[in-house]
Amino acid sequence: MINTVDFITPPVDDPYWFGQISAANSISDVYSMGGKPLTALNVVMFPSKHLDMGVLRDILRGGHDKVVEAGACLVGGHTVDDEEPKYGLSVSGTVHPDRIITNAGAVPGDALILTKPLGTGVLFNAVRSGKLPYNEIEREILPTIAALNGSAMAAALKFDLHACTDITGFGILGHLLEVAHGCNARVVIRYKALPFYPGALDMYKKGETTGSNLPNRAMVARHNLEMRVKLSKAEENLLYDPQTSGGLLLSLPATQADDLIAALNKAGASVAVRIGDLVDEPVGIVVE
Repeated sequence: MINTVDFITPPVDDPYWFGQISAANSISDVYSMGGKPLTALNVVMFPSKHLDMGVLRDILRGGHDKVVEAGACLVGGHTVDDEEPKYGLSVSGTVHPDRIITNAGAVPGDALILTKPLGTGVLFNAVRSGKLPYNEIEREILPTIAALNGSAMAAALKFDLHACTDITGFGILGHLLEVAHGCNARVVIRYKALPFYPGALDMYKKGETTGSNLPNRAMVARHNLEMRVKLSKAEENLLYDPQTSGGLLLSLPATQADDLIAALNKAGASVAVRIGDLVDEPVGIVVE
């Protein structure tokens, strides 16, 4: 049995999208361990004296619809009054005890594959600050962010999957660092291979950022980071951008990488790209 709890503040003002994204973000923790979600409990903080209860209804409707899509059951929850709306789920699922996937099982020689683009943090903040119109992310970007990681993980489990993690608040480099420490090896990634959401780089160029970029950068800088490619400040910021409902980072033998990418494409993953490899060198990260 797996149990996870995760909740977020609104990434967008639309309550139904907020509910969907929050639920997908919470359920992803079960998927990333190779599990199947079974039940979910709502965890809600809501300013009932300041917002219409119809907003809460739409948040919960979005979360419910995503739980049903995942094949799980919403069995209750807990709501408290708070100054700011927050929503997430406590998700329980099952996984075979001999097939629990963690972020610590990768081995040198593995390829690293990513299943969603990066850049949600700066895009959400840019919408809040007015630098980016909401309608520019609603049709093209929000459906990908709210998409479940279940089909991608189901495809990956048919291969010799060594490790997995979903990309969330630590940004791509922060989560790669966890993988590197988990197997005492060095991660080598190719910057040009990284997929980014449209507009994310432009928002960093316009001066938008997030509250997590500096802490994420400081965390990674302490652990043998080597930049072999010359990047602008905006391009570097994308490496530390915190994700909400990000994709899966999958580690498996390099000889199986192309076949997994084909399987992920068939399963409908928004992107399926090999971003780097693990090498038998001291723990750290190299960006080429």
